[in-house]
Amino acid sequence: MGNAIDLDYKNCVKTIKSMVASAQYEALRKVNKELIELYWNIGKAISVKQEELGWGKSVVEKLARDLQAELPGVKGFSSQNLWYMRQFYIEYQGNLKLQPLVGEISWTKNVLKACRFASSDFCPFCPDAVPNALRD
Repeated sequence: MGNAIDLDYKNCVKTIKSMVASAQYEALRKVNKELIELYWNIGKAISVKQEELGWGKSVVEKLARDLQAELPGVKGFSSQNLWYMRQFYIEYQGNLKLQPLVGEISWTKNVLKACRFASSDFCPFCPDAVPNALRD
């Protein structure tokens, strides 16, 4: 190939590579947004059942076991994660300005932010309930 053709070919490869990377990034963002919405809805369902039926720790643990049995190979439904989802919903439900934004960041970052900025002395997301003052 001539120099002009080589350069044109290299530019084409670079352009296609950039298109693939951009599409992958957008796909990940959309998947993340759907997962955050799913976790929000699961947290809402658990919160509502707690209010209406008095669901407690044993019911959520049973729910976790049943979901894991019904959805083999799907991860993320441990009882701890279900509690995170519930708390995620409770923390953000009243803030209409934040609700659309929480879907734009990953689940892990949402949990970490809630821990860091929890209004109470203990982070409801943290299994060890470490006081906020000791985290920094």
